[in-house]
Amino acid sequence: MSANTSYFMKVNNICCIGAGYVGGPTMAVIALKCPDIKVTVVDINKDRIDSWNGPLDQLPVYEPGLKEVVESARGKNLFFSTDIHRAIHRSEMIFVAVNTPTKINGDGAGMAADLRFVEACAREIAKYSKSDKIVIEKSTLPVRTAEKIKEILSLHNKKNHFEILSNPEFLAEGTAIKDLFKSDRVLIGGDKSSSGQKAIEALVNIYSNWIPREKILTTNVWSSELAKLASNAMLAQRISSINSLSALCEKTGADVGELSKAIGMDHRIGPHFLNASVGFGGSCFQKDILNLVYLCKHFGLEEVSEYWHQVIKINDYQKNRFAKKIIDHFGGDLSGKRIVILGWAFKSNTNDSRESPSIYVTEKLHKSGACLEIYDPMVMKNSILSDINSYWNIDKLDFDRTLKIIDNCSDIFSADAYVILTEWEEFLNMELDPARVFDGRKILNESFYSIGRGLEN
Repeated sequence: MSANTSYFMKVNNICCIGAGYVGGPTMAVIALKCPDIKVTVVDINKDRIDSWNGPLDQLPVYEPGLKEVVESARGKNLFFSTDIHRAIHRSEMIFVAVNTPTKINGDGAGMAADLRFVEACAREIAKYSKSDKIVIEKSTLPVRTAEKIKEILSLHNKKNHFEILSNPEFLAEGTAIKDLFKSDRVLIGGDKSSSGQKAIEALVNIYSNWIPREKILTTNVWSSELAKLASNAMLAQRISSINSLSALCEKTGADVGELSKAIGMDHRIGPHFLNASVGFGGSCFQKDILNLVYLCKHFGLEEVSEYWHQVIKINDYQKNRFAKKIIDHFGGDLSGKRIVILGWAFKSNTNDSRESPSIYVTEKLHKSGACLEIYDPMVMKNSILSDINSYWNIDKLDFDRTLKIIDNCSDIFSADAYVILTEWEEFLNMELDPARVFDGRKILNESFYSIGRGLEN
């Protein structure tokens, strides 16, 4: 251990690598609640950093309350920069909040987490650190990733001491600021060694500025890493469970809304995450479950792996089932049908569209010949086009004829159908012909309004 054990002392400078949906809001709240700590969020994406430093109504991440938090701290003790090297050098504590997408190539492709960005961060930290650091995993990572990070740091920097902590985020997009202010729990995993416990305490001291100590849970690193995957898997499992039952409700005449209410009143189960829908989306659920499936396979737990894989399969089934009912309603051919898609974000109060059910439902409608018009109040045109180019299996789109992205709803009232795929509040008050509304927020029985019975198989 080097003489400069800075993590034994009060943390004065925090660096966060990654200015996305996790890094930006989390660091903004830490800066607000810890005004004596300088917080610098860094990213190699200059456009993203420019957006964080730009007009408050054009921040790259939309979250209710985020604008006000950034306004209160930015330029005082909250800074956004592309100078990663200087931020690393000056910090005592470094959060790693970079993307960990599912691998598309190599061993574990389609399931395992791609750690190349995390590993690149570790190399950068090792290269530009001139003093001891606490390095904190904030990204969602597979169990025992901390060992890989420590290995990289030790290989490339033998002069300084690094303590690796796991501090997974449990934010729900759309309520991230509220979740950060009043967390159910803050989880911190670290080594049982004396230096590891001191590093844990340094992070506990930061959160305890606004989070009650009894809500800060400390564990070993591996329990903390697994807790994030397991929590998301359990939540997604509840959604897939009620969605699977919605299919049975259609066949039997039961009402899935009534069923959900009855189930949720059991105090052992509770009402949360029991609303039937077109399926879950977002950056975490599918990615984390697939990662869990891969880990189980890796350790030879085939039955456990298949159990969790079914959660993903039901989610895919629900999206396909919803799209098929719309297509069947028009006799299997949507050629020339004008269909307005209301909602592209995977949920309301966010501009995040990663793995949104809208992407997959609209692709199937487009392949069936529909002329689509897409509207979302927060997801910008460039993001929608990027999703289409990334996710749709197409060579070229005829945008003028078959697909338009609209920026208001003033001229949508002569469409053949309206498909509501995000629960934005403004959609609740639209005066649309109920006979032409397909509401993905409510799945079936009377959920498709007056055409619900006509869609039964």
